[in-house]
Amino acid sequence: MNTSPVVQHDPPPIVACTISRDVQIFDLLIEDMEAALGDAWGDLSFEDAAAFLSQPEARSLQFVTIAMDANDEDNLNGVSEVIAAAKAAKIKVILIAEDVSPSALHQLLREGGDEFVPYPLPENELARAIERVLTAEETPAATGDGEKKFRATGTKSGVVIPIHGLAGGTGATMMAVNLAWELANVDKDNPQKVCLIDLDFQFGSASTYLDLPRREAVLEMLTDTESMEPEMFMQALLTYGEKLHVLTSPTDMIPLDMISPEDIERVVEMARVNFDYVIIDMPSTMVEWSQTVLEMAHVYFAMIELDMRSAQNTLRLKRALQSEDLPFEKIRFVLNRAPGFTDLNGKARVKRLSESLGISVEVLLPDGGKPVAQSADHGTPMAEGLAKNPLRKEIMKLAKSVHDVNQADAVEARS
Repeated sequence: MNTSPVVQHDPPPIVACTISRDVQIFDLLIEDMEAALGDAWGDLSFEDAAAFLSQPEARSLQFVTIAMDANDEDNLNGVSEVIAAAKAAKIKVILIAEDVSPSALHQLLREGGDEFVPYPLPENELARAIERVLTAEETPAATGDGEKKFRATGTKSGVVIPIHGLAGGTGATMMAVNLAWELANVDKDNPQKVCLIDLDFQFGSASTYLDLPRREAVLEMLTDTESMEPEMFMQALLTYGEKLHVLTSPTDMIPLDMISPEDIERVVEMARVNFDYVIIDMPSTMVEWSQTVLEMAHVYFAMIELDMRSAQNTLRLKRALQSEDLPFEKIRFVLNRAPGFTDLNGKARVKRLSESLGISVEVLLPDGGKPVAQSADHGTPMAEGLAKNPLRKEIMKLAKSVHDVNQADAVEARS
């Protein structure tokens, strides 16, 4: 008979906790936590979490994942208390949300959420979020000051790419934000410095698409560009993901003509000499300084759809630019929600549109569906949660094409 003593193994220390109304609702979260941590995690209800996180036993926790759905929005104060208790204990917070309104999600992120992951969880996204929160520096985060991450040099000669929606809802801001993010990630070996500028001073939403706050410093800089120094410009920028620098629209709505063409020229030039790429989200309205941006642009993307609004506005734009001898040839038309490869009738309509307007539609973007709007509401580029979405793939290919052309031009200029 075997009389050897039974060896008692100590359980692994708990390094993380899920916090939810009922974790069984989020079965994919349970699977991903087990895959990432084995048995080194626990579970708490919202009622118990705030009290536990203030106890000495919670000091071993490195992070918590707070899982919630639409039914939890009535308990936002309770969720906020949990986040506050976690931050007081210096514990990282990952928010897992399903069908939660953008306003509620933004509130929780502002109150201390470090990362957001949509539910159902994209493949490996929780593991990546855990890695990001555990390796993040305590200095500037995704909404930190740009000048702490990257100082102005004035030695670059960046490519200026404005994006202009020729009708409401054609996806100009979506395009600007995602193209900027793809360019910031297009070359892993030689990361490109990218600046996204939101020049829609009234309804600009690039900050919303990236969940960045608006800053008073933006209007201060725009109204005093004559004395603008590189450091002042960098201080007005925010960073997203430690890669993309963003000049948001001002906090308050201001008249578009409050800023002069000279002001716009100084701002764009400041960005151009300090970044490899300058993406500009333009207002749909044409103003005095629109000509300034067009003339400074290397290529000017005009977003349209396959409808009468876009066709009529394209014709108006073409007539206006050609009557003033402005460089209409810089404009590249981008058709959003374009028909698929098998939609022969749709493709024929695109051809008729091009021929009747006398333009070439050079970029066709597929309809990415509802997930695209949800990604924007959650304040993340498509690459972070919708990597396999067909729309994201096309924008990524466009970014690579832009970068390849730019690199080839640079090589030719040196030779």
